[in-house]
Amino acid sequence: MAEGTMAIVSAVLQIFILHCAIYAILKGAKGSRFGQALMGIGILTTLLAAFTYLFHFYVLSLIIKYLLIYLSISTVVIFQPEIRRLLATVGAFGYLEKPKHRSDGAITPEALTDAIMDLASRRMGALFAFERGISLRGYEETGVQTDAIISRELLNSIFTPPLPLHDGGVVIRNGRLASAHCIFPVSNNPDLIRHGMRHRSAVGLSEETDALVVVVSEETGVVSVAHNGKLFRYVGSAAAQSIQRWLAKALPDDDGGRLFQPVVEKLQHIIIRPGEGNG
Repeated sequence: MAEGTMAIVSAVLQIFILHCAIYAILKGAKGSRFGQALMGIGILTTLLAAFTYLFHFYVLSLIIKYLLIYLSISTVVIFQPEIRRLLATVGAFGYLEKPKHRSDGAITPEALTDAIMDLASRRMGALFAFERGISLRGYEETGVQTDAIISRELLNSIFTPPLPLHDGGVVIRNGRLASAHCIFPVSNNPDLIRHGMRHRSAVGLSEETDALVVVVSEETGVVSVAHNGKLFRYVGSAAAQSIQRWLAKALPDDDGGRLFQPVVEKLQHIIIRPGEGNG
């Protein structure tokens, strides 16, 4: 009797885990290129399986079986960025060395939002990368390491051309400026062909890591946010409020709550989607 109960509990638990995994994948893939490819593979496989079953085409069913095996192997190559991002996200769960409390001199979301909007009002191109779960130390080492307290005057001195540090991005860790003049990976998304290098670098870094990236357009002064391979543009009077909400999630808070985000929230954002809007 006990063994039967344990078997039922085990079966229910496995179904629940499988349901959560499928739900996270489908929700994250919705509206993305990966989701379209996944939907196409599912429809094609279902139609071929039904066709061979109804007409008893055993030879074709055997061929389809082998094709599915090769398709599973090729998935590793086709969706390499998504798989790499998944592994990096899982590895980030163990990265708990970050302080739970706000660092000395850490800037507040309100103050940083004002500084960013000041840059935007003067159309000074800028690129900010906020480290979250996945470390950005590799990109930090490509620039000039500073570990400085962030201020409006410091950001103006960094992003004012033709000063040496104005080109490239800055890495912000725990509310402090960790490094400037950094090089970020450029996205190969064809939908970003009309965007400048800052926007493509912002999306590229958000594809590789879970960082929140804020970019100010030098041509239009529009502030955009790149996160999980998506690009969001904010214009008008509500832009500052939207940016401040994003920064509140990226900057450290008093209780360090951002270190312990739900697993499903992380998994459902693994799948990238083409950038939206123009910069």
